[in-house]
Amino acid sequence: MILIADSGSTKTSWCLIKRNNEKLFLETEGYNPFFVTSSYVIQSLNAHLPVEVHEESIEEIHFYGAGCFPDQSVVIYAELNEVFPSARSYIELDILAAARALLGQKAGFAAILGTGTNTCFYNGEKVTHNIDSLGYILGDEGSGCAIGKRLLGDYIRGYMPIDVRDCFRQAYQLTPEDIVNEIYSKKLANRFCASFSKFVNQHIGHKYCYDLVLKTFRELFENLVSHYPDYKEYSFNCCGSVGYGFQTILVDVIEKFGMQPGKFLRAPIEGLVQYHQDQVS
Repeated sequence: MILIADSGSTKTSWCLIKRNNEKLFLETEGYNPFFVTSSYVIQSLNAHLPVEVHEESIEEIHFYGAGCFPDQSVVIYAELNEVFPSARSYIELDILAAARALLGQKAGFAAILGTGTNTCFYNGEKVTHNIDSLGYILGDEGSGCAIGKRLLGDYIRGYMPIDVRDCFRQAYQLTPEDIVNEIYSKKLANRFCASFSKFVNQHIGHKYCYDLVLKTFRELFENLVSHYPDYKEYSFNCCGSVGYGFQTILVDVIEKFGMQPGKFLRAPIEGLVQYHQDQVS
């Protein structure tokens, strides 16, 4: 029995592959080790993974996660070992999950545009070049968090057009003080900011919202993508709710920067399942 997980900062997508090749897909919240404690993760896994998963004899776990750098992998390994003591666990960064889901065993360029951002060159086996996205405070251009931060900043400063501002106030009933308190006094500010990308998508026909997303994607290419060597020789392959949901605008920016649009996935889990099944076949 194999359990595969792709964990971002907001949600984790899981797939249990049973011995008869039957698949069980499910979701829990995200487990970025930079934002949640070990005890919290263990409690959440025990509470939200269904009984069927706990009762299965899990032999291998392939966990791909945002923030799962080598020093943090030890923590995630311990958490999984606590919940699934008989399984062998393999911990990798989420960008490798994206590359394997999008490209399989082919070389190319892969990106994640979800709550956060990540990008890489992939040689068909491993990530060979990765420019640090710097996280949601210093970077993460092109992400849901980046879109949300720009939207919230414009709302607080009064830069947002009146009609959009009225829609925003009616939808969320938030004062500027509420927003500042949520970001600076509570945990998971990145999730909070990214949640407002849904509002932008709902009003994408408004020039303000369209231009906001366009600027965010341009910053992604100016600050990250265009700094990869010979990046124009590659197609732009992307997974994540933001890249998928704003795909039309993203494709326009991709082409303006001289790349060709490639494969787009809302989530990498099905591609990951296929990758691991190919590995054992």
